[in-house]
Amino acid sequence: MPYLPDMDTVILIYLAIISIISVIVTVKDKYRAIKNGQRTPERTLLLLSALGGSVAMLMTMMLIRHKTQHVKFMLGIPLIMLLQVGVLACLIYLGILA
Repeated sequence: MPYLPDMDTVILIYLAIISIISVIVTVKDKYRAIKNGQRTPERTLLLLSALGGSVAMLMTMMLIRHKTQHVKFMLGIPLIMLLQVGVLACLIYLGILA
């Protein structure tokens, strides 16, 4: 019988993958901004944040000083994080997650 990971493990793996993708896309956008290349649309960055990469993206943005002057990102990503914490708290409260 094959090993099936529990839901907590699946979520952690998902968050690790989306966080890595978020970091790569953010760094690539910063590089393209410096080189005047084709930029990543802001909606793509915000979508990656909403899909679970918000913590990694915010940390990366602060570290490489990218989009830190944009209110949309400096307020939007923390708000997304708060929503994600709320959803997580609800899932734990309902017993869906341990």
